[in-house]
Amino acid sequence: MLDKSCHIITFGCQMNVRDSQWLGRVLYARGFRQTPLEEAQVVVVNTCSVREKPELKVMSTLGRIRQATGGNPRVLVCVTGCVAQQLGKALFEREHQVRLVAGSDGIAAAPQAIERLLEEPDLRIDLLDFTNHYVERESAPAPDGKGEPSAYVNIMQGCDNFCSYCIVPFTRGRQKSRGSNAILEECRHAIAEGAREITLLGQNVNAFGRDKNGDGTSFAELLHHVANLPGLERLRYVTPHPRDMGPDDIAAFKELPQLCPRLHLPMQSGSDAILTSMRRRYNSKDFLNLVEKLRKARPDLALSTDLIVGFPGETEQDFQATLRMVRECGFMSSFSFCYSDRPGARAVLFPHKVSAEVAQDRLLRLQELQDDLGRAWLEKRTGSTTTLLIEGRSPRDWQGEEPAWQGRDPYGIPVHVELPAGRDHTGQMVPVSITQAKKHSLMGRRLVQTFS
Repeated sequence: MLDKSCHIITFGCQMNVRDSQWLGRVLYARGFRQTPLEEAQVVVVNTCSVREKPELKVMSTLGRIRQATGGNPRVLVCVTGCVAQQLGKALFEREHQVRLVAGSDGIAAAPQAIERLLEEPDLRIDLLDFTNHYVERESAPAPDGKGEPSAYVNIMQGCDNFCSYCIVPFTRGRQKSRGSNAILEECRHAIAEGAREITLLGQNVNAFGRDKNGDGTSFAELLHHVANLPGLERLRYVTPHPRDMGPDDIAAFKELPQLCPRLHLPMQSGSDAILTSMRRRYNSKDFLNLVEKLRKARPDLALSTDLIVGFPGETEQDFQATLRMVRECGFMSSFSFCYSDRPGARAVLFPHKVSAEVAQDRLLRLQELQDDLGRAWLEKRTGSTTTLLIEGRSPRDWQGEEPAWQGRDPYGIPVHVELPAGRDHTGQMVPVSITQAKKHSLMGRRLVQTFS
């Protein structure tokens, strides 16, 4: 009998998290069981190549797997995701345990490939071809019939923007929208399994339906369709592109109470010169106008963003423009990074590279500003009331009279609250009063004894 023990390691974005969740479910349905790394016959490394040194991270992880498994050649190592797409068959030569390399589109066929490789130990398989349409994947129920309270649903794959710093079009392929009926069916299935919140995923979600695979449904229309599904309490999405965010997308924040008042809106830079060099196709005035319209539609909207410092040619004046924009937009949080060359991206060829020392200094100054803004935003929440979607036990011991649980408010902020012992509160909606702000989270007090 084949040993169907597996272990999945995930790097990167929420789309990778969703891919790993799907793969784990499908393998479970095929008789696999999850085990610690040291005991696994199949190890999957789901990779990301967006940030700096992803190849080194993957090779380091493969070395750790080799050490944990004693280099056993019978252990099947599978590399999936963006680094798999980028490095391709070269991974076979770098690590003898690797026998499956599956890129962004190829992961849909990974379960069948894994089973075949277990039966044919001398075989290696690569699944690296891009498709010209969104490939639907086999469905699989949650192992115990009960899913997570928050579900991710892919609505598209790839990107057509080709920003000069970005590798996504080369590792995820060109934009391919998924059929709206398939999306809605997956959302219904997630709700039936207990999801009360759904996050729609894509590299450029508000361009959904604009490619040749679109079925005539716009992104704003999709939001309305999903929001109207019975049983759905909350709706989110990532990631939009500022230049593609139209009036209907903005109006959805006013029209749909299920759409949470939190939007991750990547700005990347506050300098018009750098935005042009990045090929973002908007300027600082465009971005500020968009922020104004969004907050007019939803006055309590909280914004987070992505920022790159040290882009080729960035001057101190350019950097100061970014700091001004961060202050003016009042971002409650941000993901900020020093620029790094990504293979295939146009910016690799750009002159006037910024030194690592200067870029790091700018990053620290930017993050100090963001820490101040984030701290102030959290402090303003104290004394307010909100409703949490409970995710599970709090990872911290708050030493209260009752067990501590963690939930997220409509803004996506983790909130810790004491709840009665003796029952599982996962998936419940709990009204609370915010009592204290921590560095990256909040403390709350339960307002009522009853739960929905």
